[in-house]
Amino acid sequence: MKTIINRDFTRLWYGQAVSKVGDYVFNTTLVLWIATKLGYHKSWAAGAVSGVLIAGLIATFAVAPAAGVFADRWNRKRTMLRMDAVRAVLVGGLAAVAFLPADKLPVGVWLALIYAVVFAVNAAGTFFGPSRMAVVPDVVNGPVEIAKASGITQSTDALAGMIGPPLAAPLLFAGGVQWAIVINALSYVVSFLMIRTVSIPDNAPTAAEKAGSRFWSEFAVGIMFFGKTRVLVVVIVSACIANFGGQAMNTLDVFFTTQNLHAAPKLYGLLGMAAGAGAIVGGLLSTRVVARIGMTKAIWTTVGTSGLLVLVYARQTSIWAAIPVIFLGLLPVAMVNAAIEPLVIQVTPRAMLGRVVSVIMPVISVTQLGSTVLIGWLFSTVMLHFHADVAGLHMGPIDTMFTITGLLFVAAAVYAYLMLPRDGVVPAAEPQDETEAVTA
Repeated sequence: MKTIINRDFTRLWYGQAVSKVGDYVFNTTLVLWIATKLGYHKSWAAGAVSGVLIAGLIATFAVAPAAGVFADRWNRKRTMLRMDAVRAVLVGGLAAVAFLPADKLPVGVWLALIYAVVFAVNAAGTFFGPSRMAVVPDVVNGPVEIAKASGITQSTDALAGMIGPPLAAPLLFAGGVQWAIVINALSYVVSFLMIRTVSIPDNAPTAAEKAGSRFWSEFAVGIMFFGKTRVLVVVIVSACIANFGGQAMNTLDVFFTTQNLHAAPKLYGLLGMAAGAGAIVGGLLSTRVVARIGMTKAIWTTVGTSGLLVLVYARQTSIWAAIPVIFLGLLPVAMVNAAIEPLVIQVTPRAMLGRVVSVIMPVISVTQLGSTVLIGWLFSTVMLHFHADVAGLHMGPIDTMFTITGLLFVAAAVYAYLMLPRDGVVPAAEPQDETEAVTA
């Protein structure tokens, strides 16, 4: 195995790379299974697809705040191992049920089972994610390597996004849904085995610290620190504005492919592959771009550029024309994601990083949840037969929503430009206690 940065980061990276591919296969398969099998030609199909996203978002909102406190309190390595084991068992159980013929269970039961597993897997992920982010400074050295690790992670996630969706369609249509689910279960096993070999310092508190700790006081300290840190507030507000619109693309892209781009469902994965390729290149370029223009400037420039490209994407009528547009649109998205992680790490004391990440996660999930519910309802009711002509352009329901998405990205960029400091940020000092971190 070729070393990336160092041995420990390489193994952490490898486990997550395999796990991410499994996640993309799993999620794309569920969307296609509902849209083209369980809900084929049904008016409620869009709402049912939204249910997959909603289940994950509710889990993040409900569990992440508590997960952040425990991520700062528990041994991070053991937390990641346990969450991988839990997810492997959950997804493996769904795979076992999926070997039953589809007509053996009512559609409602299948959907309820899917939503329950998605909820539980995402709940486990709210413990895993903050722990993994908090160990990055333990396995790499200094802000330069943290930024490099973030860029590599973004490129890897994008590569997984390029590999996973195209695998999902042939697995579903040729082999059956159960094989895609089995792949995801096995990917968690690989992640578990890789993390076991990584040397990570124990962050668990001493017995005296445990005796004096209280869940609600620790949670409140994390909230107060977040609210008093301007950079974190600006990042979360900008992210919420962009995500409120961006969730429309996650919800409706499969329908955009078949209706606006006039493509067969089996070609849906090509858009994910193009987006992944763009994000790979963007992630690889992100270290240079962020180093050249700075983390704060990189955020608003890349979000704004992505918004303009979403406006172009919304007007496409052929999948072959949409592919290069979505490729270009994901270049800046990968760059902004690679800038945010080191920025959050830089302004947050290590002992509070889990709680800070777990403030960001549920706030964004609530935003995405509201957007998903609204988009699913609009597309199934008010916007179902919407058509209009604006400035010589014909507007249908899906491209109208995508146009609004692009405008929201631009609005998020303008807000970040106005509110983020122009001269960079001051790294957080490690305080003697958490009260000092809040008042600093």
